[in-house]
Amino acid sequence: MTTNSVPRQIFAMGGGGFSMEPENPLLDRYILGLSKKETPRVCFVPTASGDSDRYVVRFYSAFIQLPCKPCHLSLFNPPRANLRSFVLEQDIIYVGGGNTKNLIALWKEWGLEQILREAWESGVILCGLSAGSVCWFEQAVTDSIPGSMSVLKCLGFLKGSNCPHYDGEPERRPSYHRLLLKGLISEGYAADDGVGLHFVGDTLETIVSSRPDAKAYRLERLDEKIKETTLKPTYLRNS
Repeated sequence: MTTNSVPRQIFAMGGGGFSMEPENPLLDRYILGLSKKETPRVCFVPTASGDSDRYVVRFYSAFIQLPCKPCHLSLFNPPRANLRSFVLEQDIIYVGGGNTKNLIALWKEWGLEQILREAWESGVILCGLSAGSVCWFEQAVTDSIPGSMSVLKCLGFLKGSNCPHYDGEPERRPSYHRLLLKGLISEGYAADDGVGLHFVGDTLETIVSSRPDAKAYRLERLDEKIKETTLKPTYLRNS
């Protein structure tokens, strides 16, 4: 299914995009540019927010101003019986933030997990922020369960773990370090708000940001200590 001419692409944002930076479309424009089409079909998937109507309206308000054809996929009000055909018609799948545990459960119940994997392998670009970022990895640092940060098993399209909002939520960094040090989570990547990690196949190809000082990080466990390597993104300046 996957050929050299049809790369598998995932763009995972720690935070940002239309819902967090409505006046700063740099990351959203970058996502559209990944498709190489003049007006790509972009489907917003707001499952993690319980298919919030306000979230969907904010998506359309932002993307009708950009060169694309926007639509959305609600599992509470599906667009058609055949979800597979609907998803495979898209060029970009854009997953919103919210409760990752609920997202994973609903996607599996609807069979959307396998449909999205097929779409990814056939060249549809997968992207998202927060829950829409961590869901693609094997594991996530999540606040889906109230009380503390915990580990969540995710879809596993990408190896390792992921943590969003690394600078925006003060408990994220110490929680990731603690979970990794205890061996409860695998090594992986963290991203500040405004940072996007662009994976082609299994490889992290590019890191970009919509904020000049935002960063990404590679976290590893070495000799019972945590090694956190700062990864400097390319800042997407307004042209």
